[in-house]
Amino acid sequence: MARVWVCVGGAVFLLSCLVLHSCYSGSLVSRTFAFYIPWRKEDTLFRLDLGWPKYSEYFTGSTFSVAVDSLNGLVYVAQRGDNIPKVLVFTEDGYFLRAWNYTVDTPHGMFVSGTPYEQSVWITDVGSGAYGHTVKKYNSLGDLVQVLGTPGKKGTGLNPLQFDNPAELYVDDTGEIYIVDGDGGLNNRLVKLSQDFLILWLHGENGTGPGKFNIPHGVTLDSVGRVWVADRGNKRLQVFDKDTGEWLGAWDNCFTEEGPSAVRFTPDGKYLIVAQLNLSRLSILVAPPSGSIGDCSVVSTIQLADQVLPHLLEVDKKTGAVYVAEIGAKQVQKYVPWHSHAPAFGA
Repeated sequence: MARVWVCVGGAVFLLSCLVLHSCYSGSLVSRTFAFYIPWRKEDTLFRLDLGWPKYSEYFTGSTFSVAVDSLNGLVYVAQRGDNIPKVLVFTEDGYFLRAWNYTVDTPHGMFVSGTPYEQSVWITDVGSGAYGHTVKKYNSLGDLVQVLGTPGKKGTGLNPLQFDNPAELYVDDTGEIYIVDGDGGLNNRLVKLSQDFLILWLHGENGTGPGKFNIPHGVTLDSVGRVWVADRGNKRLQVFDKDTGEWLGAWDNCFTEEGPSAVRFTPDGKYLIVAQLNLSRLSILVAPPSGSIGDCSVVSTIQLADQVLPHLLEVDKKTGAVYVAEIGAKQVQKYVPWHSHAPAFGA
């Protein structure tokens, strides 16, 4: 019996040390960690990297999105606020490199695409200023290269193309672009553009039926040619054929409490990482094989502190690290695969 109490006392002491460490290394909001204690060791897939970023003081606004340049080991963060840089650039190790603020009004979603020789940073801008209601392409130094949509004018039109609160986009390896347009506002649609910015297909109607949306908030592709959309207001993920736009099905059984706000695949294609904003939760779902998508299955969750509010996320295609933009905590946090050597707190 004495040994049991010694073990219990040791466990309590260790937990107390961890809590004290978190308090003195930063507030629970600025350095939030998850008390995620799975009952089965194999369920522990990710853990928090406490060493990223090296200095969180660079986050001076509300962090809405994050994008990763896996080829060059760079992490881009988009934040909102007055008189602050809207885009921050870090190394994958957490060192701050630079910031830029050119022609970015109110950033929402972000994506990085390119080759080893040229990188493009895409930003959806939901502001009401001269560059608002657009999807914009920048080079890695922040120079504006391309504007999609009608700057400063929201709308539903397709010729010329107009947006209203475009939430996020995804650019595949061929240069084709998938945009979810409708984080509240006039539109609830998914638009596919060619690399020359021609409309290839779209689903564009508000509703609850197949192919209809209520606040489409996130979009990504899997390795077998399917487009996945976080249909937040309808509490489901919808799936479409990449080439034809055909509706392939939906997952709603995993989202009874709240709909998904973001979705990404792990590099090996085995799992989907999903964020649920108001629940302050990340869920890891089993990815389906080619063919029927079947039913949704959760294999692991990471419960964040209250009001952290994970908004959008990105997965490093090379390392598998998950970066989460948290608008409540006003920070970006990095979660690494369990076998990573990064300093972390986990179960």
